[in-house]
Amino acid sequence: MASLEEEITNAGGALKLLRQGRSGAYPFPIQPEFTNWRDEQEAWRTSAALMDLSHHMTDLIVQGPDTYRLLERLGANSFKGFGTDSAKQLITVRPDGYMIGDCILFGIADHHVRIVGRPPALNWVEFNAETGDWDVEVRKDLRTVQNPKGRELFRLQLQGPHAAAIFEKVNGGPMPDIPFFHMGRFKIGNHEVRALNHRMSGFPGYEFTGPYAEFEAVRDTIVEAGASFGLRLIGSRAYASVATESGWIANTLPATYTGDDMKAFRQWMPARSFEGNLALGGSLVADDIEDYYLTPWDLGYGHVIKYDHDYIGREGLAARKDEPHKRKAWVLWDRDDVARIVASYYNPGAERFKYLEMPAAFYTACQFDRVEKDGSLVGAAMLTIYSANVRGWISLGSIAPEAAVGDQVDIVWGEPDGGSPNPAVERHTQTRVRGTVIDRPYPQGH
Repeated sequence: MASLEEEITNAGGALKLLRQGRSGAYPFPIQPEFTNWRDEQEAWRTSAALMDLSHHMTDLIVQGPDTYRLLERLGANSFKGFGTDSAKQLITVRPDGYMIGDCILFGIADHHVRIVGRPPALNWVEFNAETGDWDVEVRKDLRTVQNPKGRELFRLQLQGPHAAAIFEKVNGGPMPDIPFFHMGRFKIGNHEVRALNHRMSGFPGYEFTGPYAEFEAVRDTIVEAGASFGLRLIGSRAYASVATESGWIANTLPATYTGDDMKAFRQWMPARSFEGNLALGGSLVADDIEDYYLTPWDLGYGHVIKYDHDYIGREGLAARKDEPHKRKAWVLWDRDDVARIVASYYNPGAERFKYLEMPAAFYTACQFDRVEKDGSLVGAAMLTIYSANVRGWISLGSIAPEAAVGDQVDIVWGEPDGGSPNPAVERHTQTRVRGTVIDRPYPQGH
């Protein structure tokens, strides 16, 4: 079986491989809309939203005496206090400090974790577990599109201002006190679930799991209990936009395509892996794949980086910590420029501008659109959506400090030269959109 390293060589380099556009946007294999995506978006801020996370993320299960030692070796953030019924975001970097990926660790039992998220960080953990001298066992519960056996667990998330009242109703009494980013158990009707206290939409709620065979019964119980609270089921169209509102840059490029110190990983990875099929697009066209690599600071993770243990990338991060860094920021699009793009759909041929899919306008798995200030590149917009909560278009990305909150910037929208080899991209003309750098999509506490 061909390796990722061979696939990169045969394509003439990683940049050419990823620009071929073999994959589209990351799939969320659930019903597109249960009612309509506008009201579904507003539900996580005005009432309650039930999201089905059972299908689009892979679980990597790691068990054995060396489980925590392995994760400490790979994680750039601290593991102090981590154990059974706790959770943490795992930040993985390569030796020079560039991001491989992030995911969520769930402490299931002593030396037993489920790691959930996009494949890059999970693949990195699996590679190190299998090729290193670690007393662990690993196995995967693959995302639905790759899993003919079906999922082991359902994963649901209930968020919004009325979520607490709905939880108390389905539990049949007061909820247990579950600290933030810890797990606890409660009842949903006749079924016990294990829940993580965290926020995806910016409002309190829980992400909870149980055997997949109980999925329909649990979901239906919540839907019935939430009817009087305005609960809405969230389809894939609205769900695709929630990361942008909540501030998670979900589509980073894993920094695994170059470097002799990552060659063993590329030789271990199959050519038809997530990394091998990943599509790179957007108006930011660089000459080197490493121009798309990002550090934890660029993604808003600088505050969680720790130097209290030995891990891959520690020295690289320490060498970079005093450098100027980009940071996570939003850009609010100018409404007149949006109207101009939509009006161009009437134009013949390639005189139209790149189509703005609503609500999530990303058309490839890894998208970088140029953000410029006074004609100079200051960053990239990576996730662009229309938000019914904002009543406007916003982009989330990584932006240099010289573009401060309140500054006017331009986003270059569309591919250069009329399009790209990606079949998901129609022929079009590139354009510019005025925007304002904002601190968050809506005022804190609203």
